[in-house]
Amino acid sequence: MARHGAVTFKGNPLTLAGEEVKVGAPAPDFALLFYKDGMHQVSKADLLGKPSIISVVPSLDTPVCQVQTKTFNQRLGALGDKVNALTVSLDLPFAMSRFCGAENITALKVGSDYMNRDFGNAWGVLIEELKILARAVFVLDKDGVVRYAQVVKEVAEEPNYDAALAALQKLA
Repeated sequence: MARHGAVTFKGNPLTLAGEEVKVGAPAPDFALLFYKDGMHQVSKADLLGKPSIISVVPSLDTPVCQVQTKTFNQRLGALGDKVNALTVSLDLPFAMSRFCGAENITALKVGSDYMNRDFGNAWGVLIEELKILARAVFVLDKDGVVRYAQVVKEVAEEPNYDAALAALQKLA
């Protein structure tokens, strides 16, 4: 398995599996699960045609991940259906659905990589030692090309919301 770079969690260095996603390259394919009146799949093909933001979090059951998801939900509301917005984690689809319902998360769809961690490996955000996803944000153009990428170096810190949203707004 390919490895690249490292992140830290509370100062402890950790290894990222997979290949680093580069700005200007086509986004890797993925297939994630979500629960809404049954189990469904969301893939890269579902994002094509509109600019997209993908917010990656370790777990919606943690405070920083909740803040990240709520912040993007609030700030993306103004863009309405001009963009696609997706939060990805290894949380079970049922837990993700419950969180979004309880917190009124409506601007973001959710996708779970719990089955096989293919997203984490393909996007270079799977933390080998913990088998969870690193915190990251990606912006894709309408053709699925990566136009912005941030893997947050310290997993316990929030991403750069302003930079990610500025990249998205340029494309919207």
